[in-house]
Amino acid sequence: MKRIVILISGRGSNMQAMVEAGLPVVAVISNRADAAGLAYAAGRGIATAVVPHRDYTTREAFDAALAQAVDGYRPDLVVLAGFMRILTDSFVRRYQGHLLNIHPSLLPAFPGLETHARALAAGVKLHGCSVHFVTAELDHGPIVIQAAVPVLPHDDEAKLAARVLAQEHRIYPQAARWFLDGKLVIEGGVVRVEGDHPQQLYAP
Repeated sequence: MKRIVILISGRGSNMQAMVEAGLPVVAVISNRADAAGLAYAAGRGIATAVVPHRDYTTREAFDAALAQAVDGYRPDLVVLAGFMRILTDSFVRRYQGHLLNIHPSLLPAFPGLETHARALAAGVKLHGCSVHFVTAELDHGPIVIQAAVPVLPHDDEAKLAARVLAQEHRIYPQAARWFLDGKLVIEGGVVRVEGDHPQQLYAP
């Protein structure tokens, strides 16, 4: 059976979406002992672990300990689900091609933080989310799938974020399933899915 390890820092709503989609999540690891998602995972009988980043004086030392914890579960895929740490190049290289992230914007637009506020300030008419392979450059890896939502006239940050999050819960499990089924092919930095599978969704 294929195996997924998910890294979280908080409630892990995307982790919950993957579990509820029936994906083979074998462990959930957090850098915070108080991450609400750990209780959810434990309640589902999924192994949990905590690697507190404050216990390590350097990012490199933390990432080495994190990698050791991840490797203990022998994952085929490592998924970042609201994991609020910037990973070192060595960690990314270790799981190159087996490490996915979801970002709340239509990349390459609005990498980094505060994406919804920035989208509203820019006046864009479409916003959304992207699942991508993780590379050393933050939020710039090959894109697997995207979902777009309209930016409505009376949107504020919270309303827009909620609609985007609903789409995250749709596309992240799909991307993970494609990976586990061996359907993802990267050619020239572009991801295609074998078979007739749309890589872009539009929500009304």
